[in-house]
Amino acid sequence: MSNPDLAAGIVAPAQAGVQGRLPKRWPWMPAFAGMTKTPELLQRGTGSSDPDGRKHKGSFTLGIEQKVAVITGASQGIGAALVTAYRDRNYRVVATARSMERSRDDEIFAVSGDIADRKTAERAISGGMARFGRIDTLVNNAGIFIAKSFTQYTAADYAAIVAVNLTGFFHITQLAVAEMGKQGSGHIVQITTSMVDHAIAGVPAALAALTKGGLNAATKSLAIEYAKRGIRVNAVAPGTIKTPMHPPDTYAQLAALHPVGRMGEISDIVGAIMYLETAGFVTGEILHVDGGQSAGH
Repeated sequence: MSNPDLAAGIVAPAQAGVQGRLPKRWPWMPAFAGMTKTPELLQRGTGSSDPDGRKHKGSFTLGIEQKVAVITGASQGIGAALVTAYRDRNYRVVATARSMERSRDDEIFAVSGDIADRKTAERAISGGMARFGRIDTLVNNAGIFIAKSFTQYTAADYAAIVAVNLTGFFHITQLAVAEMGKQGSGHIVQITTSMVDHAIAGVPAALAALTKGGLNAATKSLAIEYAKRGIRVNAVAPGTIKTPMHPPDTYAQLAALHPVGRMGEISDIVGAIMYLETAGFVTGEILHVDGGQSAGH
């Protein structure tokens, strides 16, 4: 298949969190929308102050210390849905994105900034430690996708993709692993893309394959390096996800790209991550949530 928009170099959302422009019509990549939040909070202990002086609730729930999840690309789509999902499970959340509004929920610590800037990662991890006292999970959801023929990519395109997809991953993961190592436990999840293993004709994605494929490789390497230190490392590789940004008249075409005959839902990706969160015997896994795309046609 071919798509005339691709040759024009439209910046579109990757099959993960997004930092880029969203075209009016993008028939291949998913766009995202948040989910309704319905937290079910349990009783907590006494409060203390966070770095900016605000009071927040204590770190214990019925005698068990609350866990803390850090989510990048958390302002929209899968990232925003993950914030909701972790809060629904009574996790505290450090939510970071290029533009992240301060939450009215005292159990969400919002950090705005470029994920490729190490200072953003430092504020997220050190701020999360100061406010909540621990880091249990990191979900590397932020990502950028620029669709162009390989020979049309510019040095600026390359730098932008590598900065978000790889440099951002490196900074925040390195800092998170350091804290997880001190407590002897932790879980890291990368959101990559099924296109690493399943190229689609007419969708040039060499730099997505380079960077997201690199994350898949790093996932396995880190899983082995830290297995005996109680830190699990996994990845989720999505297919095309259904959201309101895909016009209904494109659903049939997009569904046909998947052997199961339908597009994915944001809840499919969130559900996969929640499974990995509780699957203590799973590490080094690249979990394809792509309707069978990676298996073949």
